[in-house]
Amino acid sequence: MSPELREVYAALLDRAPENRIEPDLSRIKRVMELMGDPQNSYRSIRIAGTNGKTTTARILERILREAGLRTGRTTSPHLHSPTERIAIDGAPIDEEGFLQAYRDVEPFAAIVDEESLAAGGPRLTFFEYLTAMAFQAFASAPVDVAVVETGMGGTWDATGAVDPDVAVITPISLDHQEYLGDTIAEIAGEKAGILTADAIAVLAEQPYQDAADVLRERVTELGAEASVEGRQIGVLARTPGVGGQMLSLQGIAGRYDEVFLSLLGEHQARNALLAVAAAEALLGGGETPLDGELLHAALSTVTSPGRAEVVRQAPTIVLDAAHNPAGVLTLVSTVRENFRFTRTIGLVGILQEKDAAEILDVLEPLLDTIVVTRSSSPRAIPADRLAEIARDIFDDEDRVIEQESLPDAIQAAVDLAETDGDQFGGVVVAGSVTLAAEVRDLLGVPEEV
Repeated sequence: MSPELREVYAALLDRAPENRIEPDLSRIKRVMELMGDPQNSYRSIRIAGTNGKTTTARILERILREAGLRTGRTTSPHLHSPTERIAIDGAPIDEEGFLQAYRDVEPFAAIVDEESLAAGGPRLTFFEYLTAMAFQAFASAPVDVAVVETGMGGTWDATGAVDPDVAVITPISLDHQEYLGDTIAEIAGEKAGILTADAIAVLAEQPYQDAADVLRERVTELGAEASVEGRQIGVLARTPGVGGQMLSLQGIAGRYDEVFLSLLGEHQARNALLAVAAAEALLGGGETPLDGELLHAALSTVTSPGRAEVVRQAPTIVLDAAHNPAGVLTLVSTVRENFRFTRTIGLVGILQEKDAAEILDVLEPLLDTIVVTRSSSPRAIPADRLAEIARDIFDDEDRVIEQESLPDAIQAAVDLAETDGDQFGGVVVAGSVTLAAEVRDLLGVPEEV
C-alpha cells in the first residue's frame, strides 16, 4: 500500500470505524444527488443476507463477464487492501483509480458533511464514502452492470442509493444484532429492505422459518416477482470432487446439468444457484436460459479467496473468513465432506463483538486441538481471554493451546497436525476476516481477489 493510499484509507477510517454505522440514507442520497446520481448510469444487482453475499457476488459477476458485459463489483470487508472493495471487470481497482474515486467524491462529501453537522448529524461514514466512491468509479469506467453487496442490513444500508434491477437475499441468521435487531424476524425485516416492486427477487431457502415468512410477506406486499430456492429454483444434484463439485441446477428459465463449480461445499452450490438465477433475471428477465458453455466457463474458473480455501498442502491448511456461528457451522460441514483428516487442528481468532463461545461450541466437535490466537485488529479478543472461553467448552485443557503471536500460532498448529510424522493431519483457520487475511499473508498466498 503506497503512502498516499495509507493516508486516504486512514482519512476514511477516521470518519467512523467500519463496525460503527449511522442508520440513515439521507447522506448517501444527498452526495449522490450532488454528483449527478452516477449510480443510475448502469444496471445493478443488490445482494443482502448474513452469509454467502461475497461469493454469490463473485460468481454472479463472473457469469455476467462471460456473457460479455463490463462489470463493477463492490464487496466488503476486504482481505488485504481496501482497493479490493471496488472491482471492475473482475479485478480490484488499482491504487490510482481508488485515489481518483476518493478525490472525485471529496468536494461533494465536504458539502454533505457541512450540511449534516449543521443539522446536528454526523459526517458521511466510512462505508457511505466508500460506497459513493464505488458508484462513481463504475460510472467512470463505465460499466454495464454493478453487482452490489450490502454492508450491513438492507433498509438503510448505503448501497440503497441504487435502484436495483435484481435483488438477491442469501440465508439469514443472527449477526450484527446491535444494529439489525435481536430476533431473526427483525434482522430479516432489515435485509428485506433491498426488495422493491420493480426488481426481480431471488431468495435463498432460509434456515429459519421466521425469515422465510418475513421475506414472503414483503414480496407479497410489494407485488414483486420472486424466485425462491426450493420452489422455482434449486440445486437438483451435487457430487463433490477434486477441487470443486459437479452440479445440476434448476434456474428460473432453464435446467443446467453437469456444471462444474470450482468451489467446495454445499453452501457454495447454493450460492452458485442464486447467482445463476440472478443472471437469468438480469440478462433475459428470467425467461431465457443461459448458454451452457458460458455457464461452464464461468463456474469452473470462479474463485473466492478466504472461503473454504486451501492455502497450503502438507499439512493441508483450510482457511475461511467465517466469523459468526452460521458461517462456522457451514465451514465444519464443508471440512467433513471434503477432507479426511486423521487429526484436525483449529487455528482460531475472534473479534470482541462476536459470540466467541457459540463459535467455539460449533467448532469443538470438529477439532482434536485448538490453537487460539489473535489478529492485529484492535477489536480482536486477546488470546489469553479467548483461551479461557475455549477451555470451558473443550473440557480437556490439553486440547487448548494459547499463542498470542500469530506466526507462532501457525507454526504450533502445523506442528500439531504433523505430530508423530502424520501426513494426513489438517489445520482449519477460522474466526474472523482479519485473521484469514493475515494467515494468507504470512503463508505467502498470492493476493488473488
